[in-house]
Amino acid sequence: MIRLVVVDDQAVVRAGFRVVFESEGDLTVVGEAADGREAVGVVARERPDVVVMDVRMPGGDGLAATRAITAAEGAPPVLVMTTFDLDEHVFGALEAGASGFVLKDADPAEVIGAVRALAAGRGAIDSATTRRVIAEFTRRRAAPPPPEHDLTPRELEVVRLLGEGLSNEEVAARLVIETATVKSHLTRVMTKLGTRDRLQTVVWAYRSGLLT
Repeated sequence: MIRLVVVDDQAVVRAGFRVVFESEGDLTVVGEAADGREAVGVVARERPDVVVMDVRMPGGDGLAATRAITAAEGAPPVLVMTTFDLDEHVFGALEAGASGFVLKDADPAEVIGAVRALAAGRGAIDSATTRRVIAEFTRRRAAPPPPEHDLTPRELEVVRLLGEGLSNEEVAARLVIETATVKSHLTRVMTKLGTRDRLQTVVWAYRSGLLT
């Protein structure tokens, strides 16, 4: 069972998400919060598998909550629900450590798929919204050149396919290798780059010019 915490300042929105999630046999909402401060406490208490977070709450404290949640040891991934996929709140959430983005008016199947992906440790890179956010973020944000790396050609290929939104299984099929081998490559890539998750690895790929 995938345990969720839903954070939104509107009770009706939280109720709607609960209905959508709990209509699935493998999802359950174990906590809700109406603001960022409350969210940090609920997440610490309930230790969910995924946090579904609205960062466009009054005061912008969804960003602070995302940063606090992702900074904790063993932190759950944060899936940001947003009305506008290319605004400063969303870019701030990416900087704060969010693991994926889905539009509030997205098809329920897309939202559920993103939740399951994050719970499985795959990230939500296959979300078109997430890819747009990353691409626009790297275009807008001035940043120093990416650090030198010692990634092998195969590791670079795995990162490129990850940036296309492929799952581990799809990467394995494309490269004709085992899924376990893909996971090993990704683990080594993140260790070499010092990235904390798949999404941040894709951000690096954009900044390095590997993805455009």
